[in-house]
Amino acid sequence: MSRIGNQPIPLPAGVSVDVGADRQVKVAGPKGQLELRLRPEIDLSVEDGAAHLKPNGSGAERQARAFHGMTRALVNNMVVGVSKGFAKSLEIQGVGWTASVKGRQVVLNVGFCHPVAIDLPDGVEAETPKPTAINLSGIDKHAVGQVAAVIRKVRPPEPYNGKGIRYVGEYVKRKAGKSFGS
Repeated sequence: MSRIGNQPIPLPAGVSVDVGADRQVKVAGPKGQLELRLRPEIDLSVEDGAAHLKPNGSGAERQARAFHGMTRALVNNMVVGVSKGFAKSLEIQGVGWTASVKGRQVVLNVGFCHPVAIDLPDGVEAETPKPTAINLSGIDKHAVGQVAAVIRKVRPPEPYNGKGIRYVGEYVKRKAGKSFGS
């Protein structure tokens, strides 16, 4: 049994979890609604203001144990997303490098001869409070993290000058440049 999978998922006020006949879990809350199809090895029940996941014995026991904790984490992320939401912040370091939001795109000017436009998926919002800062938010943890990773991959931070796009608070180990003696 998974230690994480055995923990109940507390449901805040205003959040409802419904399991359909086709094993489709719908989590609705004040910020929106998310859906997930349950694996056949796992059952979900809602009792006393908390959701509980248990392996049901069908399929291989090894697979049931493997998916037990993962499914609990996914459902918990859905509950947190529809109640509080998720956010990621990125910062741009480099002279003249900027970002802006135009419609459903984040446009990056980061040292290339052309601007780089990245489309935002449904459910992810972006804002640029400063030209060198990008704030992403949404109810789906995976989608927010994926967009942040795609933006960071355009110009990852490099260790010599420290230029690049990085998460706020990310530490980039700096290297010494070439030294030559005489």
